[in-house]
Order: sequence, then structure tokens, then C-alpha cells
Amino acid sequence: MTTIENNLQEVNQRILRACALAQRSTPVALLAVSKTFGPDAVADAVAAGQRAFGENYIQEGVEKILALRASHPAVALQWHCIGPIQSNKTRLVAEHFDWVQSVDRLKIAQRLSEQRPPELPPLQLCLQVNVDGGANKSGVAPADLPALAEAVAQLPRLALRGLMCIPEPAESFEAQRAVFLQAKALFDQLNARGLGLDTLSMGMSDDMDAAIAAGSTLVRVGRAIFGSRAARA
Repeated sequence: MTTIENNLQEVNQRILRACALAQRSTPVALLAVSKTFGPDAVADAVAAGQRAFGENYIQEGVEKILALRASHPAVALQWHCIGPIQSNKTRLVAEHFDWVQSVDRLKIAQRLSEQRPPELPPLQLCLQVNVDGGANKSGVAPADLPALAEAVAQLPRLALRGLMCIPEPAESFEAQRAVFLQAKALFDQLNARGLGLDTLSMGMSDDMDAAIAAGSTLVRVGRAIFGSRAARA
């Protein structure tokens, strides 16, 4: 068994334990965050059964998407863009990724809508919300979220699926859970407006248990699967 395979098993068991403790019966999906790791590491995770991968750096992600498509043509993988998106990178995202979780401006959503190739399925989209007001965090302010969600939901070639958040680190489980519950409340408020969202992307290696307790439907885990990050050149 490879290290990555063993780590994936441990993370999946951790998800199941967190669901049991929270008395959650609905499944929680695992997104393996492969940023800074090469195609070989992704291939090891694919061999262990993982199918959904998250990339923060768009050009690096596209290179891996193409490499894995060539090396594993019969395996259907799902690729999520989870990093900041500049206007000059929207076409790459629209043409290559299946999901984008980091939209916080209408302009970016409009460009993704315009640039999504018509032969591809709609781009699945989450809005990133700055739920705790972190000064250095991307994300739409909670007060501006409803208007943005309503506008994005009307755009063609996109499917608005939910919310994503990356709160500031908190020291205790309860402090982590309290912030995630704020995101869950925003998610529920949007659904009360009839948006039909089904994805609440929150929780990473250090806080996924609290996120699951608060209602996360998808956790984004990198270090606990792939190990410490490689330095970027």
C-alpha cells in the first residue's frame, strides 16, 4: 500500500467518524487538494480510488488535467478550481475544469459563463464567502451574498451549486464549528430563497471534523493525503 493510499483510507475513516459523531446520515464528499504535487501523486490517489481533485493554481492544474487525461483515458476524474481567479485566467478555467469553488465577483462569473464551451456540461459553481471577515481572505461579504447568488444563478452555461469558505484558523473545535455554522446559516438562507443549493464546501485537514459537525457536504483535504506542500518555484 502506498503512503497516499494509506492516507486516503485514514481520511475517509475520519470523515465517517465525524459523520457518526454529528449523527449525519448524508454523505460527505472528499476533494483531494493536489496543488504543488505532480501528476504521479495524483495517479497514486487515482489508483487508490480517489476521483475528485482540487487545484489552486490554474495553469498548474490545467497541466495536470491534461497529463491525467492522457495517462488515464478511461477514468472519469472531476477537477475543481479552488484558488483565486484573475480575469485573464477565466478561459482556462472555463475550458478545462468541471467545478469552480472560488467565485466571489459577478464579473468573473460572467466571463466563465461566456467562455464555457457549449459542447461541455455546465460549469458547476460555488460562491466563496468571507464568512468571518478575514482581512486577507477572498470571498464575497455575507451582506452581498444574496444579490450575487441571484445574479449568478441566471447565467447560462453555469450551475450554481453552493458555497465555499476558508475561515481564519481557530484554536478549538467549538470555535471552528461556530464559524462554519455561520456559513451553514447563509447556505440555508439562500435555499429559503429558492436557489436549490446542495453543496457546502468547508473543512480542510485541520478543521474538517468541525466543518462536518456544522453541515459541510464536501471537505477539501491536501496535507493529510499528500503530505507537506512542496515549495513552488
